[in-house]
Amino acid sequence: MPTLFDPIRLGAIEARNRIIMAPLTRARATRAAVPVPIMAEYYAQRASAGLIISEATGISRAGLGWPHAPGIWNEEQVAAWRPVTEAVHAAGGRIVSQLWHMGRVVHPSVSGQQPVSASAITAPDLAMTYEGEQPYTEPRPLRIDEVPALLADYAQAARNAIAAGFDGVQIHAANGYLIDQFLRDSSNHRTDIYGGSIENRTRLLGEVTRAVVDAVGAERTGVRLSPNGAIQGVDDSDPEPLFTAAAALLSDIGIAFLEIREPRGLDHPPVGPAMRRAFDGPFIVNAGYDAAGAQAALDSGAADAVSFGKPFIANPDLPQRFSKGLPILRADVATFYAQGPEGYIDYPSAA
Repeated sequence: MPTLFDPIRLGAIEARNRIIMAPLTRARATRAAVPVPIMAEYYAQRASAGLIISEATGISRAGLGWPHAPGIWNEEQVAAWRPVTEAVHAAGGRIVSQLWHMGRVVHPSVSGQQPVSASAITAPDLAMTYEGEQPYTEPRPLRIDEVPALLADYAQAARNAIAAGFDGVQIHAANGYLIDQFLRDSSNHRTDIYGGSIENRTRLLGEVTRAVVDAVGAERTGVRLSPNGAIQGVDDSDPEPLFTAAAALLSDIGIAFLEIREPRGLDHPPVGPAMRRAFDGPFIVNAGYDAAGAQAALDSGAADAVSFGKPFIANPDLPQRFSKGLPILRADVATFYAQGPEGYIDYPSAA
C-alpha cells in the first residue's frame, strides 16, 4: 500500500505526496475580495503539501458573504492571485482554487442583496459581517430561470482560476453552502426538478460540475462533499443513499478527485466507505486525522490521500514534521480570521 509520502496523480496534477492541504478560510483579503501580498508568502510556506486547496473563493459578489474572503470573479482579483500561484510553483508546489457560493449564509450587509438558496429557509445562528455578528436573513429560492447564470458564474470563475495560474479548481459542495443546501432535505423543500428525489436534489451538483468541466477540463476539476451531520443547519434524513448517488454522479462525469469531510465518531454509520465504492477515481478524506490515522486510512484502502486543515495553519512544513516524527504545533484560534501577518505567516518551520 502507498505511504503518505508517495506521489499521486490527481487528474492533470502530479502531487509529490498524499498530504493535502485542506481549504482554510483565513480572511486576509480586502473588502473588495482582492487577495493581498502576504497571501503569496502564506501559501508558498505550505508548498510542500502534495496539493494545496485554496481557501474558499467567491465566484460572484452575490455568492460571497464572509468578511475579507477572496473572490475570483473579476480581473483585479485574477491579477492579485497570480503572485500567489507563482510563489507556490516557485517553491515546487501545486495549488487549486476552491470555488464557493455560500447561498443562504451570505449576509446582505456584505453582498448588498438578498441571499438565494434551495428554499426560503433561514439559517440558524449568526452571520459574520463587517459590523459583527448579525442574524441571518431569509433567503429567496433560486428560480429555475436563474440557474444558467449561476452555472455561467461557476464556469467563468474556473476559467479565471486557470488564468490566475491555478493548477485546477475544486467545487465547494460541502459544509452547508449553496450546493449542499440543494443536496440535503432539511434545507431543500422544493417541488420542482431540483427538489424531492435524490436525482433532483443532486441535479444542481451535476450541472455545476459539468459547467466547470466544460470550462477547464475534467482533469483539472475536483469536488468537496461533506457527508457529515448537521452543519449550519443543513442535514439530511438519509445521508448514505444521497451521498453515494452524488459520488456515483461525479464518477460518471470523470472529475480528477473527490474530497470528503466526514468527522469520525458521528452518531450514525460513516458514509465514506459507500462513497469510496461508488467513486472511480482518487478519493481524499478529511477531518481530525493525525499522521498515524492518515496512514491507516491509506493502508485500509479507505482513501488515496488525506487532507489536513488546522494542522497546516501552525505547521507550514507539515509533511516534513510527519516524516521526521516532529512535534505538531497548535494554532492560535484568536488569529484564524484576523487581518495581517500575526498567526498567518509567522509560524516557524522545523528546519
